Amino acid sequence: MLQHLITQDENLRMVPTDRDALTTAAAGLREELRNPATDADRRRMLTRWAGIASTALGDYQSARTFLRQALDLATAGSNTRAVIATQLNLGDAYRYAGETHTADTLYRSALDTARAQQPDLLDYALQHFAKHLMERGDLDGARAHLREALRLRQAKGDAELIESTQAAVDRVEMLLAPTGASAPAESSQWSSRWTSWLQAHTSTHVPHRWNDGFPTIRGSVRALTQHARVHPQHLRNQFPPELLSAMTEEAEKALAAEGYLHNGKWNAPVGDAANRFADEVDLASAVTRATGLDVEQPHTGVYIAYLDEGQFLDFHLDELGFGEANLILCLKHERPAAGSAASTIVFITADGYRACDLAPGDCVVFDGALTPHGRTPHAAGESVVLISFGFHARNRVPWAAGHLPPAPR
Repeated sequence: MLQHLITQDENLRMVPTDRDALTTAAAGLREELRNPATDADRRRMLTRWAGIASTALGDYQSARTFLRQALDLATAGSNTRAVIATQLNLGDAYRYAGETHTADTLYRSALDTARAQQPDLLDYALQHFAKHLMERGDLDGARAHLREALRLRQAKGDAELIESTQAAVDRVEMLLAPTGASAPAESSQWSSRWTSWLQAHTSTHVPHRWNDGFPTIRGSVRALTQHARVHPQHLRNQFPPELLSAMTEEAEKALAAEGYLHNGKWNAPVGDAANRFADEVDLASAVTRATGLDVEQPHTGVYIAYLDEGQFLDFHLDELGFGEANLILCLKHERPAAGSAASTIVFITADGYRACDLAPGDCVVFDGALTPHGRTPHAAGESVVLISFGFHARNRVPWAAGHLPPAPR
């Protein structure tokens, strides 16, 4: 809701990207809360985000008030997922205010509930608790929890989540390093540095400026993408319709029941239909035939959805360990009204920007660790459901960051 207005500082605490804009947006949430007709679910969401905004703005008393209300609403509605998420946010509000005992109680409760009842939220609970441990000085405990979170996020295959946890791991490793020791290994920060540089120089959000901006980044991108093992290939409608339909149904149910919003898109874990699809079509062989790279069956998969006007995914690189090939398959695409441009997956290649408009049943295969990619903003009335798979090459020798071009400075 307000994710685009909040970032993290060097200590991994929430801060505004634009203080005035966040203050205005938070006031809008409070105004909507004054409407007695607002239903319980909407009220819970509004109070939670009002609390998160207050935390980022440094108003911890207001943050605790709003988040306690949100927690009460989540508990009254027997919404376990919302209870966990709100406990983590409330723990942050207490931690930022220096009330570590109460924060510890909230984090541990959320962590225990996630392990027992909502394992797909466990990575979030682990990361929040690890930051708490880090600030208390328990660096070994923080590192152990972050490594567990990183393994879970690598299994989810979400590059932004992986980068977020890797940044926290890097912070702990830096704090653990003896005085005078070098910073964390370059390989642990390589993709995040490239992502930061890419987003400073271009954005999927402003495609009309691409051609003007490309000459300034052409050389750097060419030096990067020449190492890609798989260049973007659009493969059209080659899978059995009945398997696609089963996955689409599973994806919509998972997104409705377990979807979580991160970096502008909805994610949800895959299930039996996705696993059956990968086995029955022998997805590894399909990728091998298309790319010439001999890959194993996918080691990870995640459902992705863009359902709201304006949602987009900015240019980024996946973490180097995610895999040597990615496949994104379109399950459903409800297009905007006539006159509005449809959203597309977009890549930056050595020759410029390449848009890839996937119809249901189409897919694109590429090397996500070495090919900048993202998605342009969705128009009004548009929605799309995708599934993303990650593949390792057989007998692979993973890239080491030291053998790849560093991010420009």
